[in-house]
Amino acid sequence: MPAAVYEPTVFNPLPGKRVLLRLFTLADISAEYIAWLNDPLVVRYSNQRFLTHTEASCRRYFESFANTPNLFLSIRMQTDDLAVGTMTAYVSPHHGTADIGIMVGRSSVWGSGVGQDAWETLLNWLLALPGIRKVTAGAMRGNAAMVRIMEHSGMMHEATRAEQELLDGVAQDILYFAKFRDR
Repeated sequence: MPAAVYEPTVFNPLPGKRVLLRLFTLADISAEYIAWLNDPLVVRYSNQRFLTHTEASCRRYFESFANTPNLFLSIRMQTDDLAVGTMTAYVSPHHGTADIGIMVGRSSVWGSGVGQDAWETLLNWLLALPGIRKVTAGAMRGNAAMVRIMEHSGMMHEATRAEQELLDGVAQDILYFAKFRDR
C-alpha cells in the first residue's frame, strides 16, 4: 500500500443532510457543553461518566488534539448553527485506519436521525480519503441506539469483548464494528 495521504491540518466543514461537522474550537467549551459531559443520561454508556468535567478539563482534552492526526468535531444543525454534539476521529495514518466516536448531547434531537446523519457524514468522508482504508468504532451491547447507527451506516460487526465493562454493576459486552473502503 502506498504511503498514507492524510492531512489533519486540512479540514473544511462537512455538510450532512441536516448537520454540519466542523472543527471544535475553544469557544465551543460552553456551560452547555460541560453540562452535557456531566449529565448521567448523556454519558450513560461512556467512560466519561466516571469523571467530573470542568472548563479546565475540557481545555486539556481540546489541547490533546493539537499536533496530532486526530479530529475533534462539533456537530451543528445546518438550519441555525445550533450545537448538538461532538465527534472524534482517532487516526492512524501509518495503518490507514480511523476510530470514530460520537456524543449527541442535546437530548431534544435524540431519535431524530441527527446522530445517524453526523455518523455517516464523517464515516463516508474518512473512507473517501486516499490514506484511510478502514474505519472502526465500538459500543456497549446495551447501547442499542449506537449499535443501530453503526449497523445502518454499513459497518459490520467485527468482534465482541465479552463482559468487558460494567454498567450499573452488570457486565456488558463491547461490540466492535468496522467498514472498509473497498468492501
